[in-house]
Amino acid sequence: MSIAPTGVEKSFGDDEIIVSKTDTKGIITYGNEIFISMSGYSEEELLGKPHNIIRHPDMPRAVFKLLWDTLSKKSEIFAYVINLAKDGSHYWVQANVTPSYSLEGNVIAYHSVRRKPSQKTLEIIKPLYAQMLRAEKSGGVDAGTKVLLELLEQKGLSYEELILSL
Repeated sequence: MSIAPTGVEKSFGDDEIIVSKTDTKGIITYGNEIFISMSGYSEEELLGKPHNIIRHPDMPRAVFKLLWDTLSKKSEIFAYVINLAKDGSHYWVQANVTPSYSLEGNVIAYHSVRRKPSQKTLEIIKPLYAQMLRAEKSGGVDAGTKVLLELLEQKGLSYEELILSL
């Protein structure tokens, strides 16, 4: 069952933090109260489900490819993400995703802390993501990635520098 976006945007407080944890396959193992509330799902509906249960169709796949590529190198990543709630509304987050390690140094899970992004940041991110999405519709994930890489080259920044500068 696919949820249709309603175009209704909701928000959470500047002092609130959304937290979730997944296993290495992206299956949700924990969500704090704010995550549960913002998603519109019950805890029972979220636990054991893929984190992409809240993936918004306007989110470029290239950003998730970058996220998983970065995590596979045992590195943390910051990203701006639009999420889709159960009722079709959406909300934007600034996500910081980090690997969790076993005592032996193996990645055993991922921990995501998400804060409310500024409107100024979203004024930059929304048109970039729209451009990436248009490219992906005609040329797939690689075309979306190319749009992002061209912007980074034009600004002389790495992805991390761009995200942290916003």
